[in-house]
Amino acid sequence: MELHDVWFVIIAVLWTGYFFLEGFDFGVGILTKLLARDRVEKRVLINTIGPVWDGNEVWLLTAGGATFAAFPEWYATLFSGFYLPLLIILVCLIVRGVAFEYRAKRPEEKWQRNWEQAIFWTSLIPAFLWGVAFGNIVRGVKIDGDMEYVGNFWDLLNPYALLGGLVTLTLFTFHGAVFASLKTVGDIRMRARALAFRLGLVTAVVALGFLIWTQVHTGNGWSLAAMLVAVVALVGAIAAIRAGREGWSFALSGVTVAAAVAMLFLALFPDVMPSSLNPEWSLTVTNASSTPYTLKIMTWCAGIATPLVLLYQSWTYWVFRKRIGTQHIAEAH
Repeated sequence: MELHDVWFVIIAVLWTGYFFLEGFDFGVGILTKLLARDRVEKRVLINTIGPVWDGNEVWLLTAGGATFAAFPEWYATLFSGFYLPLLIILVCLIVRGVAFEYRAKRPEEKWQRNWEQAIFWTSLIPAFLWGVAFGNIVRGVKIDGDMEYVGNFWDLLNPYALLGGLVTLTLFTFHGAVFASLKTVGDIRMRARALAFRLGLVTAVVALGFLIWTQVHTGNGWSLAAMLVAVVALVGAIAAIRAGREGWSFALSGVTVAAAVAMLFLALFPDVMPSSLNPEWSLTVTNASSTPYTLKIMTWCAGIATPLVLLYQSWTYWVFRKRIGTQHIAEAH
């Protein structure tokens, strides 16, 4: 296996980690409006991800940086062609971070309510747009012989990509509901469990249609295996949450996310960004990669830094592993 193939796998792993962690993060943000009945319950949900949301976003920075360094042509074409949706995602992530930090800085109800609205919308919009973006990457976009995107924004809003957006939106919300049931106590835990079951059924229908479409359009034997794992894990997650086994359900919903992302990358390889105009103009792991020397240096750096990051983030989740409920929220002044 060549180094550019290795880095394609590494980037796939980084995106998998990001969607696994930020997926339930986005889901909890969406649930502040769908699940919480009052401001205290919203605080409970926000507090479940309060210690970890910023660490989850590090995976996005790492995935973007690795793409820039390992596949500069892929990075350039992707970020120039998908400029508007990626800009919207970036603005949402900035506003979302500010909302988490500023929401409790003032006691006025209107102040806090506005920031809670921001948390909801800046969780929902990226959850949808990430699916649209990856749907277009797998489907193929208008790339010319100079490796430049020559389409427009409206070309990205095709049925396949929009379905992909619905998949990530429903899957992340389901993932977040399972996480909320795992991290809370009392009535909100019971309602999170019931909502997770209903969301799981909706997710199963939407995801199955998208995965089958992907497999028929550009799949292979490896992507089929990943699809089957995703489907079985999702069914298992729904059954587990129905039985009240939140831990198993969260693990299986995480497997669903990981297997679905793996399927997309397996269906994509050896392309990194197919051209819908001419297959010969597609960006591949070969023509879009950096030099072997650059990839070699990156491999050494990743081998040293990655275990440290994983240990630190695992320790963070261990420290903040306990459940919380409305009784843990101090009265507002």
